[in-house]
Amino acid sequence: MEKHLLEDFRDGVLTLTMNRPEARNALSLDMSSQMLDALRKASIDPAVRAVVLTGAGGAFCAGGDVKAMAGGRDKTQSFEERAARLRDRAEASRLLHEMRKPTIAVIPGPAAGAGLALAMSCDFRVAIDSAKLTVAFAKVGLSGDYGATYFLTQIVGASRARELMMLSPLLTAPQALGIGLVHRVYAADSFERESQEFVATLANGPSVALGNIKHNINTAAYSDLRTSIDLEATNQVRCMMTADHLEAAKAFAEKRKPNFIGG
Repeated sequence: MEKHLLEDFRDGVLTLTMNRPEARNALSLDMSSQMLDALRKASIDPAVRAVVLTGAGGAFCAGGDVKAMAGGRDKTQSFEERAARLRDRAEASRLLHEMRKPTIAVIPGPAAGAGLALAMSCDFRVAIDSAKLTVAFAKVGLSGDYGATYFLTQIVGASRARELMMLSPLLTAPQALGIGLVHRVYAADSFERESQEFVATLANGPSVALGNIKHNINTAAYSDLRTSIDLEATNQVRCMMTADHLEAAKAFAEKRKPNFIGG
């Protein structure tokens, strides 16, 4: 049986590929469990300098497995059990958002529902120009999960989030770029190369500094100025004590490009 999640690690980049192409990589229970395990390990593994989430077969992820839901997948569980298990699976979004290393959604095709939420939980989203993105929850009588409401509100604001959640328009990749839902859109003939270059730029960067930048920004989203300034001071001093900072300072003096080692 094919694994529902493929893992590949090279050059400091852990790539997680959702692998149910026959279902546009809809989230099965096995896939969700494997993803959560992989992300937990990656979050504490210093060898992992960036995490990529992508999909097989020309799609990113169609979201939850609606066919399995319609078939009564969860009918033997109580309300409390279903809510608890969904919260557990949605930890994948929290880990992608909070782990102190860059996370990148590489979107080779359709992204919808919880699949789009997972993409939004990443720090960066790069998409092929033919990709279509939609929130989709309301279309199947659902209100959203995997942090979709939180991430949409953070990314596009509350007013646009209401529109996207309630009306579920189908967005082209250029339209998603225009509202800030994705960061880069690449043509099909250069998508793989340019996506890899984008990821490599982050993976080869000063890992501690990038992780602390992410921590600062996430904290700034809900804290006051004093808290942000205090945290910046703490994280800045941590960065000043790293080998990467010393290498960057030396490279600046020598007028060359720094060679960051991630520590």
